[in-house]
Amino acid sequence: MNFSDSIMDYREDILHALSELIAIKSVSCENESETERALDYVLNKARDMGFAVKKTGRVAGHAEYGSGEETAAVLAHVDVVPAGDGWSTDPFTLTEKNGRLYGRGVVDDKGPAIIALYCLKALKDSGIVPKRRIRVIFGAAEETGMNDMETYFSKEESPAMAFTPDSDYGICICEKGIMQLEISSARHDGTILTEFQSGGAVNAVPAKAYALVDCTESEDNRLRRFADAKPGEYDFIYTMDGLVIFAKGKAAHASVPEQGLNSAAHLIRILADNFGESVLGSLCGFIDNAIGMEKNGESLGIVCSDEKSGALTVNLGRVDIGENISRALIDIRYPVSADSDVIFEEIKKRAEAEGLQVKLINHEPPLSVESDCPIISILSDAYESVMGIKPELYSTGGGTYARTLSNRGVAFGPAFSGDETHIHDADEGINTENFWKHAQICFEAIKNMSE
Repeated sequence: MNFSDSIMDYREDILHALSELIAIKSVSCENESETERALDYVLNKARDMGFAVKKTGRVAGHAEYGSGEETAAVLAHVDVVPAGDGWSTDPFTLTEKNGRLYGRGVVDDKGPAIIALYCLKALKDSGIVPKRRIRVIFGAAEETGMNDMETYFSKEESPAMAFTPDSDYGICICEKGIMQLEISSARHDGTILTEFQSGGAVNAVPAKAYALVDCTESEDNRLRRFADAKPGEYDFIYTMDGLVIFAKGKAAHASVPEQGLNSAAHLIRILADNFGESVLGSLCGFIDNAIGMEKNGESLGIVCSDEKSGALTVNLGRVDIGENISRALIDIRYPVSADSDVIFEEIKKRAEAEGLQVKLINHEPPLSVESDCPIISILSDAYESVMGIKPELYSTGGGTYARTLSNRGVAFGPAFSGDETHIHDADEGINTENFWKHAQICFEAIKNMSE
């Protein structure tokens, strides 16, 4: 039996703990008390296992085993994005069916968090005494900008080596930079468009959008004809306040906007084609002209790419228009060689020409780790011991805790190629066999770091 097989002795305990954790609705953009409750759950579980536990503020903490001057760590988060609609199961109930595990967070990142904790327990139960202090570091605000790790590392040392199971296999050595911007006007200056709402998290393609318009019957009929010929699904409902239009697209992670169908962008295009941009207001006009259906930022003047990390992407994540609000949130993933200041200034210049303001609400510089970094060989050996082949090195547009580790850590798992995990979408899930393969790889990696 391989050493990594011993983690399988904890399968029932892992599933039970994961079920309890998924049941906590720790949506980081909605309920801070629930995200803290999820954090307290894993820290209390670690304390019951006999580990040294420390909580840092309301957003982070760790479980620690072993002694030594250096620390090695696994970083995982217990907050999640909103569930959204379209699930075939209850998103906050761990469900196993047809060889898959379903639930919000089962992949991103509650499942890996629980596995990492039980890997630490399995290491302790095996009698191995680490040469480094091994920590599982938990965060509760990863999905809203990773200020949890900023809080944590303001109080705690940075590990000598680490990985975060919050991406794909093989080993992610490069993460694009992330800029999240708010584009707004002092007031909504449209006439026909009364309200517009779409999206929850800025780092997701919005699957739903809603518009309230004041229009005539003939304009309504023309709108329906436009909608019938466009991608997405549209429902029209008459109310006392006007015509309500519900648009349905397809959610996806903001790092891969081409995998979704942006309900907000498509609904604004239909409205603009029907009424003209001037009566929708300056914000909608900007969205339609400067972003539209594009994913590469061409009309914003920010197209760029490089060989190591690929092309820049743009995602319209959220739009809020009403009597007292007019704003849009966009998410940009830019190549490691690009200049973020130049990108920001181009967008600002383009928006200000339309009378709009631009504010940077979150910026995460890119990550680029050299292939000869010690953690790379440690993780490569762990993967090969379980899978029988060496992992590939790759880059991603996703943002993980790895970028908080000063180039001493990377993203590693848990998703395998060919397994549609639907993170940030309905029916988030993972092949059950792959879930346990990840547990074995994670255990092997922690053991390797301990040596």
